[in-house]
Amino acid sequence: MVNSGLDGIVAAATRLSYVDGERGELLIAGYPVGELAERATFEETTWLLWNGDLPTAPQLESFRAALAGARALAPATVELLRECARAGLDPMDALRAAAGTISLSGDAPTAIAAGIPTIVAAYWRLQRGEQPLVPRSDLGHAANFLFLLRGETPDPEIERGLETYLNTVVDHGLSASTFTARVITSTGSDVVSAVVGALGALKGPLHGGAPGPALDMVFEIAESSRAEPILRQKIEAGEKLMGFGHRVYKVRDPRADVLAKAAERMYTRAGDMSLYTLARSVEATAIRLLDEYKPGRRLQTNVEFYTALLLHGLGLEASLFTPTFAISRVSGWIAHALEQRRANRIIRPQSEYTGPRDRRWVPVFERTALPV
Repeated sequence: MVNSGLDGIVAAATRLSYVDGERGELLIAGYPVGELAERATFEETTWLLWNGDLPTAPQLESFRAALAGARALAPATVELLRECARAGLDPMDALRAAAGTISLSGDAPTAIAAGIPTIVAAYWRLQRGEQPLVPRSDLGHAANFLFLLRGETPDPEIERGLETYLNTVVDHGLSASTFTARVITSTGSDVVSAVVGALGALKGPLHGGAPGPALDMVFEIAESSRAEPILRQKIEAGEKLMGFGHRVYKVRDPRADVLAKAAERMYTRAGDMSLYTLARSVEATAIRLLDEYKPGRRLQTNVEFYTALLLHGLGLEASLFTPTFAISRVSGWIAHALEQRRANRIIRPQSEYTGPRDRRWVPVFERTALPV
């Protein structure tokens, strides 16, 4: 029996995250995602995943210093990013290429987690004809990334908004990219290779590349009064409403609730509330119409919808959405790689052969072409 997409197959035991799609529950190392995301720094969340418990004050101070000290890129990495910018590569292609060079500075988990944000920010600036900035050791992980993009210390509400996002999406069971990282690790390969492979999986629009279109739909609607006719037209034309429905969650994605709350706080204190209000109106209309047109499908808001709204409110362009996702998820990938190593067995599923049998060799001069 073939389980397409490995549906229902349990491939690993993990203490890192628990996903219940029927109940709309997500635990990160035992903590409900809302409990952790709104309070923790990203350094605390990363330590939790890598070590099993939240850090003490001395442990957190030491870990922050270690991450800050590993942020600088090797000259060869920066030069590679310059070549990528000259070639006009997609940001995820540039990130995938440059991530492999982290081995030049050491492939310890700290070096990888610290280097990814610097790569993303450096490439974003190089694409715009600007020079990469030197990381600051006095800023936290989230604040330093925002500084590397703009050269300014971020507003505390903007920093908190990004921190909440990074915490919310840091791990989510055996997603495609996480499974990729575990498969690579299971062969005995290194963590950098596992992360590079995971980045390749994350790039796919069915995984990490879809938040932008969710926001594009909100901008297209522009006014609450236009939401219903435009959404009806899309549904009747067979278009998928981006930001709604999830392969795992049959109820509302719990991460959407966390990010909606974070977006409301950020837009209230440091943003344009009219966009937030419009997005909430579009969301309500979309859910109502999806229930009308596709009863029983339980197509609810997923993490993409409020990811797009929150990251836009942070001042990030759509081209940065998936790379910023990677800045978070890399901590989860590393945690899974470390977990895989501790009780490793190479991941080697079976396949069902569906091709021809009993073929016999025919010399090249006797072969005839099949009709096209």
